[in-house]
Amino acid sequence: MNLNRFMAIAAAATAFCMAGAEPGRAADNYPSKTVTVVVPFAAGGNTDTFGRLVAEELDKRLGQRFIVENKPGAGGNIGLGDLARSKPDGYTIGMGTVSSNAINQTLYKALPYDKDKGFEPISLIASLPNVLVVNPDRIKANSVQELVEFLKKEPGKHTYASSGVGTSIHLAGELLATKTGVKITHVPYKGSSQAILDVVAGHVDMMFDNIPTAAQQVKGGKVKALAVTSLERAALLPDVPTMASIIPGFEATSWHGLFAPPGTPPEIVEKLSKEVQAIIADPAMKAKLEAMGVTPVGNTSVEFKDFIAKETVKWAEVIKAANVPLQ
Repeated sequence: MNLNRFMAIAAAATAFCMAGAEPGRAADNYPSKTVTVVVPFAAGGNTDTFGRLVAEELDKRLGQRFIVENKPGAGGNIGLGDLARSKPDGYTIGMGTVSSNAINQTLYKALPYDKDKGFEPISLIASLPNVLVVNPDRIKANSVQELVEFLKKEPGKHTYASSGVGTSIHLAGELLATKTGVKITHVPYKGSSQAILDVVAGHVDMMFDNIPTAAQQVKGGKVKALAVTSLERAALLPDVPTMASIIPGFEATSWHGLFAPPGTPPEIVEKLSKEVQAIIADPAMKAKLEAMGVTPVGNTSVEFKDFIAKETVKWAEVIKAANVPLQ
């Protein structure tokens, strides 16, 4: 064998070995530079809060900066579109929610990313119930049963607020309407903060709101809580019954998780997933989340993927049953 041919074969063998080892090395050395965490909603909301909590802990655990970048708009689609177009190398990851990653699949005619490819689920961080609250001056009801009777007497005359079309807050109202036959008018806002304030002021009659923000108004006597939308009672409002105990099958929780662009190496996804699971399992973090009225989760990427598939089917059925206009 001549020297040139030997050198060519040796070089090819070396390249083959390096190529085969690359994924493992990439995971071992990851991250070696700053990681951007895209939050597809405005700063200050629940998604932003959870994203920053996890980013701060990943920063400490992995020795590189995890910087949050807010890209709000179009129900999360703008930020997720940017995430989908990012290089799938683990250096751009992002937050997603029930609305942006399960509801929008049915609600929007077109999305700025491939529905079939979707995203690489990393881990579900937390879920939180919504709570049905009413303005006591406008809605004379002390229970869900009384509310339904009240609304049926005046069909279409009463309103419910939401943080925007396609949110779990909006669709919880549609779920109530389809399961009980009541007719209520949806009033969408650009966020839940102004929506709950308008319920307090009596501009809107009622709403389903995320429990961390609504609980403050309930405890202050500004609104009356009738039921929570989780299957179990909520620690922040332990005396408030569940919707499911009154209307079988009623569940409408909000959830927040971490995703990577499609095609991100599975070794990196797995590494991030294990880190997030460890972060959520930490007693201090669990206590912090539970104090907010949140249920900490921290599951595997496979478990998260299966959960999203079930949520997508569930909300597609609600959207179709309620004839929610496509966006």
